[in-house]
Amino acid sequence: MLNKYLANPPLADDELMAAIDIGSNSFHLAIARLDHGEVRKVVSMSEKVQLAAGLDEHNILGAAAIRRGLECLSRFVARLDSVSPKRIRIVATNALRQAKNADDFIKRANEILPKPIEIIAGREEARLIHLGVSHTNASSDKRLVIDIGGGSTEFIIGKGFEPLLTESLQMGCVAFTKKFFADGLITKDAFNNATTAARKEILAINGQYQKTGWSSVIGSSGTIKAVRNVLVSKGWADDQERITYQGVKKLEKLLINIGDVSAIELEGVKEHRNAVFPAGVAVLRAAMKVLGIDTITYSDGALREGVMYDMLGRFASEDVRDRSVLALIKRYSVDKKQAKQVVKTCQHLLEQVQDELGLNSDDADLLRRAAFLHEIGLAISHSSYHRHSSYLLEHSDIPGFSQVDQKRMAQLVLSHRRKLKTDMLEQTCTIGGDQLVYLCLLLRLAVLAHHSRSEYSPPDMQLNIIDTNHWQMMVATDKKHYAFLLSDLSAEIEQFAKWGVRLEVIKAPLPA
Repeated sequence: MLNKYLANPPLADDELMAAIDIGSNSFHLAIARLDHGEVRKVVSMSEKVQLAAGLDEHNILGAAAIRRGLECLSRFVARLDSVSPKRIRIVATNALRQAKNADDFIKRANEILPKPIEIIAGREEARLIHLGVSHTNASSDKRLVIDIGGGSTEFIIGKGFEPLLTESLQMGCVAFTKKFFADGLITKDAFNNATTAARKEILAINGQYQKTGWSSVIGSSGTIKAVRNVLVSKGWADDQERITYQGVKKLEKLLINIGDVSAIELEGVKEHRNAVFPAGVAVLRAAMKVLGIDTITYSDGALREGVMYDMLGRFASEDVRDRSVLALIKRYSVDKKQAKQVVKTCQHLLEQVQDELGLNSDDADLLRRAAFLHEIGLAISHSSYHRHSSYLLEHSDIPGFSQVDQKRMAQLVLSHRRKLKTDMLEQTCTIGGDQLVYLCLLLRLAVLAHHSRSEYSPPDMQLNIIDTNHWQMMVATDKKHYAFLLSDLSAEIEQFAKWGVRLEVIKAPLPA
């Protein structure tokens, strides 16, 4: 449905695509081309920004960290001239999930970037990491993937390209450095404290993960790459150059003997990683101990590769977001017939006004998905079900959606019925601008057209935009089954006016 509004046509061979990963420790840029269905990187950049280190005790991101981040993104943008903005995705992870002033950073960054930043939830980050690892290290086995980042650590059990379990725990090399190695000293007590804290986090998921089981373990991202490099250089890896638990224990002892992060000079550990390396090792050792892991294979694929493969799915009309919508419809027993009718009318109205209102393919996708899901709150209660729908869409882990996506969908379904309040207009504009306001009003009209839940098709409706603040709805009068529609639409005039839009309802036969 709404296929004509696919956000992007399929990617051609040799056409470039790019992903930027705004991590808590490092920012990464990858530019790649499609080569016989596989993503081949042609440019790869990474800079240590340590955004998470700029968070104070109140989770406010400091000016210095914001400046480092913006300067890094400016350098990345200089490399993106040859990539269409439609082929770019920019995702942010734990540091911006935690920062209370994340919107300040994002607003300034979006002025630099060719595409808006998407803050992704922890489990969505885990899903994308698994996708990147799975494409880089193909296997049909059930595998455990561990990714130690700057602010969080992701654990995923998956088979093939499908994740079975995804978790994101609040422990990472930058966050644990601030907690346990802030003075730069590497002591046995500091290691024990860090390891104990990590074990407590991992024990919370251990039972479910052990029950699901896995046949092999893969690690990704900087900490695990650095550990693997050191173990190989010291002869502490196994004959397949895998990380071993015994090797990690030896590395811990070596770091304690070194005693200070400023004195770390280990082959395979870049100088900029020295300060956070002991904390990363502590997290890794705790994970291997609690989960009973003997060996870990390193994967070069991680989040940014997963983001690009996820983009390929969107280009090929295999969008995980649509699978997520179908799963929610099933989970909350949505009335599919009613939902499809509302979606169809949304499409009909959008086709008539999208150019005049400046709505694009992404807006069309957002409206379609919200129309399918606007009644999921009925599974909780009929009373104020739109509020329940909104809460579920904003606060659930929904694969494929950024936090901004979910907020916009939540705002759409929150506004689809009952009275519109003036303060809701400001809130809607803040979340999604004028476009989201227009989508809210279109959804209201579509839902109203099917208010009777009749099996009959609604009357012909012609929506004209006189200007963005003056909408004209012409309704055919030849269908008796919709006698109350004109009355409902007339009552809607007052609601539209609260949001600054004059709705004019005309009872007239429409031209053939």
